[in-house]
Amino acid sequence: MEAVEKLAFTLLELMVESLGLPPCRTHKHFESSRTSLFRMNHYPVCPAPELALGVSRHKDSVALTILLQGDVEGLEVKSKDGEWIIVKPNPDAFVINVGDVMQVYSNDKYQSIEHRVVVNKNVERYSFPFFFRPAHWVDLCPIPELTSDQCLPKYQPFKWGKYLRRRFDSNYKDLGVPNLQISHYRVNV
Repeated sequence: MEAVEKLAFTLLELMVESLGLPPCRTHKHFESSRTSLFRMNHYPVCPAPELALGVSRHKDSVALTILLQGDVEGLEVKSKDGEWIIVKPNPDAFVINVGDVMQVYSNDKYQSIEHRVVVNKNVERYSFPFFFRPAHWVDLCPIPELTSDQCLPKYQPFKWGKYLRRRFDSNYKDLGVPNLQISHYRVNV
């Protein structure tokens, strides 16, 4: 987990630098609290894969997801034209998903990717995602240096921890409102 977290910080630095900012600009949001998460997913053989999903379509609420997907197909990403595209497994590489946190930080220069997992009728599948998340106390908003009178912030500030809590709560029970997404914090500009 330490090695993958180090990779996550390196990727974060490169992405922040690509926005014209100092590479360590967002470090303080991730260093002071250990909220990142490593998980092992198991998708058993499914006799009727057309009737089930391993994980329904969603966007990751985190900054980055670093995924070791193994050698069995299952991950699909949604293209801009709405098609689901299979991500071919490469057991010697990670899949990197940009999440909601980077979309907000970058004021939409980076986009969170919608994806899902389909099951297989012949072979079980394992995947190992690492979810790189900021500290719960972070006020999430576009990085101020990326906004101006010509490029207004596209998101109002919100508490990361409260957002995460409500989003997880809505994953497991009906709260009587749509599941919380970053679009709920979008400003009409």
